This record gives sequence, structure tokens and C-alpha cells, in this order.
Amino acid sequence: MSKIIPSMTPAASSEAIVLSDQARFTILTSRLIRMELDPEGLFDDRASLTYWYRQQPVPKFNIFRNDGWLTIETDDLILHFYENNRFHWRDLWIKLKQSGQLWRYGDQDYSNLGGTIRTLDSTRGPVPLGDGLVSRSGWALVDDSNNLVLDKELWPTPREKSIAYKDLYFYGYSQDYLGAIQDHQRISGKPNLLPRWTFGNWWSRYWCYSAQELTALMDEFQTRQVPLSVCIVDMDWHNTKTGNASSGWTGYSWNRELFPDPEGFVAGLHQRNLKTALNLHPAEGVHNHEDHYPIMATRMGVDPASGQPVPFEIADPQFAQAYFEVLHYPLEKQGVDFWWLDWQQGSRSKIAGLDPLFWLNHLHYYDQGKSPEKRPFVFSRWPGLGGQRYPIGFSGDTVVDWASLAFQPEMTAKASNVAYGWWSHDIGGHCEGVEDAELYLRWVQFGVFSPIFRLHSTNNEFIDRLPWSFGLDTFQLTRFAMQLRHKLIPFIYTANERNVRTGEPLVLPMYYSWSEEEDAYACPGQYTFGQQMLVAPVSSPTDPMTGFTRKTVWLPKGNWTNFFTNEAFQGGFWYSLYCDKGDIPVFVPDGAIIPLGVDPVANGVDLPVILQVKIFAGLQGEFDLYEDDGEGQAYLDGEFCQTLITQSYDQNSLRITKEASRGDFVSHLPEGRTWQFEISSVSEPSNITAFLDGEPIPISNKYNSGLKVVSIEAIACPNTCKLEIILENINLERRETSPVEKIERLIRRAKLPTIVKQQFMRRLPELMVNPMSMFDIAHNFTKSQLLAIYESLVSASRIKPSQDLESAYEMMMVNLRKIGVS
Repeated sequence: MSKIIPSMTPAASSEAIVLSDQARFTILTSRLIRMELDPEGLFDDRASLTYWYRQQPVPKFNIFRNDGWLTIETDDLILHFYENNRFHWRDLWIKLKQSGQLWRYGDQDYSNLGGTIRTLDSTRGPVPLGDGLVSRSGWALVDDSNNLVLDKELWPTPREKSIAYKDLYFYGYSQDYLGAIQDHQRISGKPNLLPRWTFGNWWSRYWCYSAQELTALMDEFQTRQVPLSVCIVDMDWHNTKTGNASSGWTGYSWNRELFPDPEGFVAGLHQRNLKTALNLHPAEGVHNHEDHYPIMATRMGVDPASGQPVPFEIADPQFAQAYFEVLHYPLEKQGVDFWWLDWQQGSRSKIAGLDPLFWLNHLHYYDQGKSPEKRPFVFSRWPGLGGQRYPIGFSGDTVVDWASLAFQPEMTAKASNVAYGWWSHDIGGHCEGVEDAELYLRWVQFGVFSPIFRLHSTNNEFIDRLPWSFGLDTFQLTRFAMQLRHKLIPFIYTANERNVRTGEPLVLPMYYSWSEEEDAYACPGQYTFGQQMLVAPVSSPTDPMTGFTRKTVWLPKGNWTNFFTNEAFQGGFWYSLYCDKGDIPVFVPDGAIIPLGVDPVANGVDLPVILQVKIFAGLQGEFDLYEDDGEGQAYLDGEFCQTLITQSYDQNSLRITKEASRGDFVSHLPEGRTWQFEISSVSEPSNITAFLDGEPIPISNKYNSGLKVVSIEAIACPNTCKLEIILENINLERRETSPVEKIERLIRRAKLPTIVKQQFMRRLPELMVNPMSMFDIAHNFTKSQLLAIYESLVSASRIKPSQDLESAYEMMMVNLRKIGVS
């Protein structure tokens, strides 16, 4: 039987509750307080759609009463309430002890850092996001008063409370943003472990494929060495020409003209190591053209002979049961792995206040995990707070536009502010707009470093998401990116486990780790990825005069290294990077350890036989690699293993250790696994030694003096053995790129007469000494070219450069004049 079923502990311990006649306060954590007001004094201990787990360890707190005032003090908060049976700004307020920040009832939160949104359908560029659970004000408030609760049958029902009833949750976490969303998930619920194959590349297109065409396309991906793990079939899998009142959007019966042998088609995908999903638009119910209409009609009390449709009503338990048993289970028996729930039809149902999307997500999530061979998840839109329990999110049909791409990194990161960490976007954009090879490539590059990678577009013959449809150059770069995505799965899958265990999402805004730095709030288009990476996706086109895209990036204090080029950067500064089409701005701190799979070409996401570990040398660092069977629920019984990889530098020696794998799954790891190591930011060692369980073993290595990288070739290491590598007599040396190198790269690419390029490079030494001499040559260059030269000379800035060319150019001129005066 499935080990994943809805289980709730909604009633808090009586020791955590403080009563005050018609008011009740529940101390859920030292920084999270539930505040209720009910004129009838009948407080509600049932689980709401958002909050399931109010029974928590009781935090330490003290209660004081004086002159009609109730004071509750925890380690972090002081709540004051005048016991007069009302919530009012004069009578209810909370102070955050550490910061001194104050909230009064009725306060508006103008500093909220934002949450997420139901869908990006038909949007172009930024859209308003709802409130998050974190704020620069130090507090956030959730009003759960009108939310439905679950009855004894775990079915949603209205509370039937008076309009004066209040059910509020106060989050007082100051700038501990991660702590806020972690505690929220303790009270609301966390997602379970997603299947390993969800982190590979997905193919999807709204297109009238036949089984033969789609299978041939999957083979072409393999021929071109572009790996996939999922093939989604959009709505044309079912009959769309119904001959009745149905529009054809809803369907549960295979289109036998396109898919004459559904079982064979699905089996063919599985043989290619691909999972598959079918698209669902369930809103129109079940009409009489459907294969299972007679059974469904009978189950719902409709005479099949009448031909009358069975209305969709997911709020009806009888319909919901038949919906799964009659319509979905036969298709799952044919091999369908999961469902793409494409609900777009509003937020009303026959239960007042119940959004069908929320309940569809809930029911599909637990139904997906009904057997221990599968893990529960949905592929649907965000239903609201509490939706973090039901990943994965489908963000909707965005317009093909640079502005749409530019907003998605921000939107993805901010979703973590409501603990929603698994968005999937239509990579390349969905509809309308202007197709552009560079835009497509940049979207793919962002997709590699997003939670779920999925190519998708609408049924327009002039919109294409095939990697080879934009020319050879774009194809090669896209293939590199999609192969990289599959190589990153050991890293991403470990973050998946961390999300389940700790509540920490894969993608986080910069201010989570650097909340005291003002600059962290000024770079919404960059984020951390799996703790050890900082990603700043390029989201604007190439400047035709420089031949590069200008991207401004903020790096926090410390040493940072470009993940791809090994170029060193000093943190605490803003940088204007000039990116080639193949450049993806990804940075790692000293001490980072990134495990990669080495077979990025094959479909699927099998546990790698060869692991390459990228070590970015620092004083210390570690990575605890998590592995299991990738699909079933056996991990809940301990069927998983972890492999700790560490590095430490001391007395000119760098020690790298791969500990013996630990856990019940060790015997299922690939036999004969080998390990490769690429160690960056080091001088050439005088000697390298390796030990397997303490015994010396021979190794083969080479040193790249230009990149400052030691490469150690594959070492066979049994999974139960410990491997140690020691690099002796080394320094931590970083690969510095000189301004001259940067400028020469710019000049070679710039759209300029060759004689101008030659003259400029001859004057470069003078320019390095006296930047004011730029004024002498300015007439030969465009503004974007001059700005590129200047920013390559200056390199770093403590003030954020404007992304706008004109503003940045004006600031450059101001700075040059200041240099001239000094």
C-alpha cells in the first residue's frame, strides 16, 4: 500500500493555547502565532486547506496579565492584547524582540517581498505577484478566516462562521526568510520527493502528432544526441471532433486515427527510457462520444441512452471517485505515467469558496501516489497558499518575448517566498511574439538552471521548439545546454531531497543568504541554485555593435569563480559582463563541490556509472550526494544512500575525500562506478597521491596552467570504500583575466573598421594609464562600444550599474569627468 496518504494533526497542544474569552492565541513556534476571534467562542481545530499540522512541539513562552492587558512573550516575539473581545490596532500588537519592528492589527505590509501567481497565461513581461510569507518589514500576516476546512471525511466544507470571525497567522521572522518558509511548511505541509526523471529534459508541443510522427521525433532527438526524460502528449491524443455539444477540449478517449495502438505507443516511449503524460482539460465533463461514457453516466445516475453529458463537479465525492476510477485508471493501465492538469476554467465550484484547481491538485496528487511504485506529484497551475504540497507547477502560456524571459527568473525565485519551489515554464515561450534564435537559446539556458526543464509551444506552424530548427550554431549551443541539464541531475536530485527534509527550495532569491545587504534586493533576475551556485540568466539580446550581451551581476562578499570559465571574481561588487551567446553567468564560491553525471547523451536519468566532481578549491567544503531508486516510495523505508564528498586546505595541501557510501541503498548503486575530479583555482601540485581505504593507488592526472585546473582521470572505487586524494605543495591560485584580455576580446568582436581596431589596440597602454584619453577616440565608437571598453577597464563597481544603455553611458561620462578633475 502507498505510504503517502493525507494525514493531519490540526489540533494544537492545549499547552500551546492561550484563551481570552472570545479570542484564542496558539503559539505554533516562537515566531509564528495563530490569532483567532470568534464572538461565539467556538474556535476551530479542523485543518484548513492551508494549515494541517498545528500540533507542534510547544515553544517556551510566558503569560502576563495586568490592567486588562494580556502579554505573551516567546523567545522572539512579544504579543500585547487588550482583553476586550475585539481585534483593533489599539488593542492588538506584536513586537519583534531582536529587531524592534512592530506590527499593529490592521497594518498594511508595503514591504512584502512578493509570492507567486496562479498563471502567466497570455502575459508579456512582469505581472503583479501576490504577497509572500516574508517581508522587509520583518513580519507577514495570513488571513485564513474564509478558507475552507476539511471535515471528518477529509472533504472541504465552509466554516459557517459569522462575518466577525477572524483566523490570522502572524509570521515574525525579521530577515530570517528561510526560517519563515521552513516553519510555514511545518504547519502547512511539505512536498514529497519528486521522481528523478522529472529533472531531465521534457518535450512537449501542442501539435496534432500521430503516434508514428511523435515516436520518430523522439528517435531524432536521440540521433542528434539531445537527451530527454519526458515526452508529453498534448490534447490531440484524444478525440477533438466530438459531434456533440462538447468543444473537444475535454477528452478521455484515444484518437484512434492518430494513435491506433495506444498501448504500443506508450510502451515504445518506455522502451526509449521516456516517461509520458497526457493533457487534461476536464471542465466540460463527460459527453456521449467518450469510450467510458456509459459507465460514467451510470455511476452518476444519468441514463446512458439519453446521451446527456455528465457534468464536471470535482467537489462531489461521488463524481471524484468515478472521475479517477472510470476515466483515468484505464489509461494508466495502458502505461500513462502522469497527468498534465490544464485547468483554466475559473475558481468556483458547488461548494462555496472551493477553487476547483486546489481540489483537483489535491486529489490528483494523492491519487498519483496510490501505489508504492509511484511518487505523488501533479503538473498543474498554482492553487494558492498550501499549494507547495502539490508540485510541479505549470506557469502557463506566456507570449514569446524578451520581456517574458526576463521576468521568469524573478518569478521563479520569488515563488519560494510562499514555499513553492518547483515551477515549470514553457521554455522558448508559448505563443504570439516573434520567433528569434537567440531568444530561444537564452530561454533554454535559463531552463537548465530552473527547477523543471520543459520545451513547449502552441500549435502554430511558425513557432518551433526543436533545438535544431534555428541553425547549426544555435543547435550546438542548445544541445550543450540540454546535455548539461542531464549532467546536473545528481546535484539537482540532492537538492530535491534537501527540499523534502528541510523545506529549502532549489531556487532562492539572493536576499535569503544576504538579507543584510541592500544589493541583494536590487538583483531580482539572479538567484541561488541548490546552495552552491549563483545564477544570473542572460535575458536581453546581443548588441549589434559590440557583438555581446551586457549583463549586470552582483556578487556577494567572498571569492567567486565562473563555473564554466574558471575566471575569478572578487565579491562585494557589481560587474557588467559581456556575454557571448554560449556564455551562461553561473558562479560558485570557494569550497563549492558540484557532482555531475558523465553520460549526458542517453535518454532517462539512470544513476551514473561515471561521476565527475568539480571541486572549486577553498579552505573547506562538502557535498552529501543523495541517491535512491528514483521512482517509488521505498525511500520512506530507508532505501536510499548518501555519499559525503569533502575538501579541506591546510599548510599548502588540499585533501579531497569521498567517504564510503552509507545507507540501505548502497548495494543498488552501479557496480564499477568510477570517479573523476576537476579541481579549480590551484597552482600546479608537486605531487598527487591517492588512497583507497588507506592503501595507496596509482592515478593519472594533468594540470592546465591557463585555467588553474588539475584533472584527475577516472578512479575505480567500490561504493563501500573511502577514497582520498591529496594535492601537495599547492597554493590557492585563481584564474585572473586582465583588462587587456577583456578589451581585446571586445575589439575583435566589435563592429568597427579594422584600421580603428588596430589604432585602438596600439593606444591601449595609454588608455590603461589615463582613462580620460577615451575622449580622444570617442568619435570612432558607439555608446555601447565605449561603455564596454570602460567597464572592462573599471571591472567592478560598488554601485549597481544601470542595465539601460543610455543611463549607464551617462554614468560612465560622469565618472570619467571625476577622474579628470582628480
